[in-house]
Amino acid sequence: MKLTRRTILAAASLAAFIAQPMMSAAQELPRNVRLVIGSTSTGGDTYQNSAIVAEALADHLGINIKVDAVGASEAFKALKRDSRGTTLMIFHDQSYLGHLYGRRGYEDPFANYAIGPTVAINPGNAYLVPANSPHESMEDILKAAEAGERVRVAIQPGGVSEIGFSAMKNAARVRAPGSEENIVAVNTGSQSDKNQAMWDNLADVINGSIQANEQFTQLGDGDAKGMKFVWITARDATLQQAPAEGMGNTTRDQLLKFASPATSVTLDGEQDFTFDKEFFFLFNPDMDPAIIDQIDTALAEIFEKGDIQKRQKGSFFIPNFLPSKEAKAHLEAKRDTYRNVIAEISGSK
Repeated sequence: MKLTRRTILAAASLAAFIAQPMMSAAQELPRNVRLVIGSTSTGGDTYQNSAIVAEALADHLGINIKVDAVGASEAFKALKRDSRGTTLMIFHDQSYLGHLYGRRGYEDPFANYAIGPTVAINPGNAYLVPANSPHESMEDILKAAEAGERVRVAIQPGGVSEIGFSAMKNAARVRAPGSEENIVAVNTGSQSDKNQAMWDNLADVINGSIQANEQFTQLGDGDAKGMKFVWITARDATLQQAPAEGMGNTTRDQLLKFASPATSVTLDGEQDFTFDKEFFFLFNPDMDPAIIDQIDTALAEIFEKGDIQKRQKGSFFIPNFLPSKEAKAHLEAKRDTYRNVIAEISGSK
């Protein structure tokens, strides 16, 4: 039979059609990937952590990954538009806490996106008081609320900053019902705004972090900007993994005194409230599962090698890799705990 040009093209098209399912099943991350993050800061912990992971993943797979600090709302929009794998996202617990608190721009990530692997914990979420405050501990603060004293807490509403405040109110409610009304929020913005609220005597307690605020705990007596830690929300087991030298001039053993069980903020009268700020991937729900498998496998190999853990700990992050399925179950369990705390202080479940 004589092969015409049309016959040859038809045969080629048929061969391509037959091969298509196999090519789809083998889909991998594109050569160039945009990694959007839920922060607009290129100096904050979200960017730092994401940059470490992006560099390790790019080197391991031989691709290019650019971290883009666009903020939560824009990051979710970008992720929703792209199911090809050219756009991925890293954020932390605020992705679901924002939804629980009803913040604009936050959907339920478990319903609207695919949850990817966890990669690290920032154990630094903390609460501080002025250096000259009469309150030396969370016990002092909760007793003050029980005695009728108004305690003002500066937070950035709707997420990681607020969940510790909710836990304070819940602990006051458990210990002495009604005293939670004496713990009140001072809604601010960034960390510098919260610091300023303390220095302007607009807040008695502020949400801060070990990384951002430790320097102020080292100021000399009488310095108006001096602070002292009263609570670090991370689990004891998480902080135990931090470098022994701690951060700045505060050692790990000193930091552990402000975390459970040494510092107790009760969850239900029997166990303490704890909160680890965890970073994890989010994916477009229609992205090829083969790409998720590729990322899980690559990260497992990267963490098995061990170099990334050194970089993370050098920036005071705690390595914490869980593959996608385990990460989703773990984060959903956290979500349920914090949803109950929020519901308790709002008066409805």
